[in-house]
Amino acid sequence: MTREAFPSATPDRVIGDTGVIVTPVAFGTSALGSMPDTYGYEVDEERARATIRAIFDGPANVIDSSRNYGFGRSEARVGEVISELGGVPDGFVISTKLDRADSGRFDADQARQSLEESLRALSLDRVDVLFLHDPEYATDLHEVVGTGGSIDALFQMKADGLADAVGLAMGRLDLMTELVGAYPFDVVLNHNRYTLLNRSADELYSFAHDNGMAVWNAAPYAGGVLAKGASTVQRLTYSPADDEALAPVRSIERICAEFGVPPGAAALQFSIRDPRLSTTVVGVSKPERVVTTIEWAQFEIPDELWSALSELSYEVSDPEANRDYTLG
Repeated sequence: MTREAFPSATPDRVIGDTGVIVTPVAFGTSALGSMPDTYGYEVDEERARATIRAIFDGPANVIDSSRNYGFGRSEARVGEVISELGGVPDGFVISTKLDRADSGRFDADQARQSLEESLRALSLDRVDVLFLHDPEYATDLHEVVGTGGSIDALFQMKADGLADAVGLAMGRLDLMTELVGAYPFDVVLNHNRYTLLNRSADELYSFAHDNGMAVWNAAPYAGGVLAKGASTVQRLTYSPADDEALAPVRSIERICAEFGVPPGAAALQFSIRDPRLSTTVVGVSKPERVVTTIEWAQFEIPDELWSALSELSYEVSDPEANRDYTLG
């Protein structure tokens, strides 16, 4: 399947004036670092490599990773495949993130060390997109926002040619909204907060889009349940969920079944069809999921289904408020 399987690039797919062009679907690689505390399963090295090869062989052109995913395993596995291929395939966008230390330290020195470690793991000397990642977990926020802090270091990295576009990737919306209003990021990324189940990132996305920032929406399946089903995944946004919590998922499944549409296709296209969003970041952990994702992105969905889904209620509170977050 070639990249022409997706529509031609539109202005909304270009990140500002950076020249970076993304396809409507991007692939996240956190699970490929093997994070059982988050996802409930492990991913061995060969399965991870096979999945990364499938991504590079497909029509989507973005791989997104992080120094923290699997304590560096995700980037190392991506880098191994890049080396195996003799470099990043033409037209591909590599995205990664500056991450805090285990201690919670997140000053400029830590940001620079994080990038150095990422480039070494990825077998690259620069990346296309670089995010500051999860500053809400820093021990001292002043290390992030203070003069000469990690945000200043992020923009300096762009000035030094180490990244074409720089952005902010995090979850907590109150702090994210404050930071997006204060800094000229090229792109913002949020996860789990704009799905069929939750729209808490709606205002943030509108503000960012209206102010010329590209918006990447991650985790459209609410941690996997909208892709794999409530009977298979008893978790919502990476936390255990009981029958009551999963009832909205079953309502979506019931409506999708009436129209013969996979719930995963509806969940994915809910994000893709939003004109504010440049790309939707989908996590995958095996090659078959790469193929399925592309199929779901192109699945023909009738307007009547969208009308029926629009009648369902959704949450606007933080879906990860009670999450037991585990680094790695």
